[in-house]
Amino acid sequence: MAQTVSEYQTRVYTLLLQIPSGRVTTYAALAKALHSSPRAIGGALRNNPFAPEVPCHRCIASSGYVGGFKGDWEKTPSGQNQTSKLRLLEDEGVRFDANGMLVDQKLRWDAFDTGKL
Repeated sequence: MAQTVSEYQTRVYTLLLQIPSGRVTTYAALAKALHSSPRAIGGALRNNPFAPEVPCHRCIASSGYVGGFKGDWEKTPSGQNQTSKLRLLEDEGVRFDANGMLVDQKLRWDAFDTGKL
């Protein structure tokens, strides 16, 4: 059964496609660009049927923490999803320390073009 994607989700996914490989944004930066909330962004990312082509793995917490992935946060329930997110980001050259914190803050990106949303 095909999943229905809302207009809001489409807007979030459109912005995700703007994030260059090897860079990350935050739930808050996406929320600011869409005049929304970080929780609403998280909800849209949790239900992203186009991952990893629509790179929701490039969105992290404002603190620099790797954050959740596929609806899991931290090690809930097994840590498998977060491990997958870390692997995808590492493959793009984005590194996190042993505590899950972004190593190079210069990799943060928020230059979204919202003109065509």
